[in-house]
Amino acid sequence: MPSLNPAVAEIRRAVRTALGALPVPPASVVVALSGGADSLALAAATAFEARAAGSAVLSVTVDHGLQEGSARIAADAAAAATRLGIGARVRRVDVVATGEGPEADARAARYAALREVARAEGAPVLLGHTLDDQAETVLLGLARGSGSGSLQGMAPVRTDDDGTTWIRPLLAVRRETTRAACAAEGLVPWDDPHNVDPRYARVRVRERVLPVLEAELGPGIAEALARTAEQLREDAEAFDEMIHETIEDIVEHAEAGISVSAPALSANPAALRNRIIRLVVQSEFGVGLTRTQTVEVARLVTDWSGQGPIDLPGCTAARVGGRIVFAAR
Repeated sequence: MPSLNPAVAEIRRAVRTALGALPVPPASVVVALSGGADSLALAAATAFEARAAGSAVLSVTVDHGLQEGSARIAADAAAAATRLGIGARVRRVDVVATGEGPEADARAARYAALREVARAEGAPVLLGHTLDDQAETVLLGLARGSGSGSLQGMAPVRTDDDGTTWIRPLLAVRRETTRAACAAEGLVPWDDPHNVDPRYARVRVRERVLPVLEAELGPGIAEALARTAEQLREDAEAFDEMIHETIEDIVEHAEAGISVSAPALSANPAALRNRIIRLVVQSEFGVGLTRTQTVEVARLVTDWSGQGPIDLPGCTAARVGGRIVFAAR
């Protein structure tokens, strides 16, 4: 019997580990399938591993309608899934411009379609992001200066408030491995022209920035960035646990909002204080604060000199006696 190709074995092992880490083996799983090498290799590995686990597999290909021939490309991806022995659906979506950029708008439409199918099936969604995608995400977050939240990259497993679970089994797998796995299994991936279009920041990071870093600083940059993301996620989990324990003692409901003890905030280190402020606003009003906005609210605690209320997205923050009161606008 011929030995299993190493690339195929690595991806199957990654999928097996990810599915095995779930609290309860899922009756079915959804694979997001674009037809590219990453998602195609993921679909093939999931088809193999799910049979052993007794889980049904359904692939979902989202047609954004943004490229010529997108319907044919989506149909080809679905046909590839059918040849792998798994169910296949194509969902056509309308991409609504929000001002966030075409990538973000397409991603929002795609995730909404995947979420709808996942909720109907009661299944987690497997996504084909690789270690290379993780490294690019960390570098983009670093360039934006958007804090440790973005430097944590993509989580291997995340469950949204609506119960949808997103799983990324390949975050420790290199992109070249998915291509090797497709070649070994006779799968022909689709090469998205957007993946080499320098108009997109992610493409410039992939094609220009990372190669320069590898050349100037030595190999292993992508792996180092992925390790950094993992370490920051561990730190964030510890912080979150501390924050929730602290919030129970210092937060009270207020008229049209919520209030936080100023002395208690002052007694905490700046990193914890700022996280508490952001979490309170996010939880109560559903909006995220920028670093500048967070620091301005913190000054109501650390540099109080009688300044008036601060306008924030969806709410205001004001010092009232010994409390910081967040009220709906």
